[in-house]
Amino acid sequence: MTKAKKHAEDIGLLVYQCRLPLPTRTVNHLADLLRGHLKVIRSRWRILPPGKIAVIVLAVLRRDRRRADMADGNNVSESTVRRWRDELIACSPCRHRA
Repeated sequence: MTKAKKHAEDIGLLVYQCRLPLPTRTVNHLADLLRGHLKVIRSRWRILPPGKIAVIVLAVLRRDRRRADMADGNNVSESTVRRWRDELIACSPCRHRA
């Protein structure tokens, strides 16, 4: 029997996956909103495609996933996920209803 030289806390990368049922129409709508926003602000690119950004933002807004978890799992910073969330909320048409 050999002894482990690492502490129990040093378990490395943990991955937690969950299923987020989303209609394709919802994801496409948010991705289109993001594409329009990127065109308006003349942004050349994002590290991830608009569809994947939309799914990440919806997972964060569902409060099922923390921003830090979503950021680590997609190799971006937590502040980037926060910015994406704020951008999609700002360009959402539901925000203008009262």
